[in-house]
Amino acid sequence: MIIALDATPLTVSTGGVARYTLELARALALEFPEDQYWLLSDQVFSPPLSLPPNLHCGSPPPSLLGRRWWLLGLDRELSRLQVDLFHGTDFSVPYLHRRPSVMTLHDLSPWTQSDPGARRVRRRTPILLRLGLATMVITPSQAVRREAIARFRLLPDRVVAIPLAASEDFRPVPVAPAAKPYFLFVGTLEPRKNIHRLIDAWREVHKTFDVDLVLAGRPRPDFVLPAPEPGLRLLGPVPDADLAGLYSGALAVVYPSLYEGFGLPVLEAMQCGSVVVTSRDPAIIEVSANCAIHVDATDTRALSENLTAIAQAPANFDSLRSRALARAREFTWQHTARQTREVYDAARLAFHQ
Repeated sequence: MIIALDATPLTVSTGGVARYTLELARALALEFPEDQYWLLSDQVFSPPLSLPPNLHCGSPPPSLLGRRWWLLGLDRELSRLQVDLFHGTDFSVPYLHRRPSVMTLHDLSPWTQSDPGARRVRRRTPILLRLGLATMVITPSQAVRREAIARFRLLPDRVVAIPLAASEDFRPVPVAPAAKPYFLFVGTLEPRKNIHRLIDAWREVHKTFDVDLVLAGRPRPDFVLPAPEPGLRLLGPVPDADLAGLYSGALAVVYPSLYEGFGLPVLEAMQCGSVVVTSRDPAIIEVSANCAIHVDATDTRALSENLTAIAQAPANFDSLRSRALARAREFTWQHTARQTREVYDAARLAFHQ
């Protein structure tokens, strides 16, 4: 089979959707060497390093087709490459229904959260789903699957929950003791990540314990950066190669998100053997399976109390680290790829019925 995946998420250097697109494409190509895979976009993206021989990167089309990519340019490119199926890795599929397609709905944040950058998704994706242009839909968790079926009135047998995985690069690594202990947040800095409550909770801990708070991630335009203060460190985007060390050296990884479709940083941290303090979001609970500390995302006091307990006696949480490592081993990109390939087969069958 010849399969094309939307590579537009790869135009952004960091973020969960970019990581999903690249890791899935690599795993598919390695697990199914008899298939050919193409990463296609109307925008320039950096070709990933060390691609399997059956994973190829397309070039951006001429400007005219680029402007009409989803209607004309993409269809022309898919026909030229004789693509059998298209996988929209980021809320979209082609407007012309010439071949089976699969859409990944990462979460429902474009409709439930304030995100000025999601206007196009908010407007376009429901139409694509209503018209049946997505033959099958993938969600990263059962929580999002239930939400999607209810909101968009999708047929349950056309929606499949397939969990993500953390890259093999995320593992416990020996690190030199930090100059100062620190709590760590990793992820895009945006309102729904609840960063400002996290900072308030950390300030309470900081009154008693000399512990820093490190924020690692790309700020979204609608996020108001906190003012500088002692102990608060904003690293900006951090290369993947450096994240395992950051996770491994942290007293705890704190991810008090108000809403998630999966919560990939939680799994990455668990795979590095970190103590994770996170919210009671249904998708995160589904992923962590009680191998993390969960608090109400709006309860700043509870968050502060848990961080204080960790700062006071880190060794008390060693068993949680062990459970987190064991849970993380249940997720692999190979497993994700195999389940995704089954959805491709189901989409082809459904399209021709």
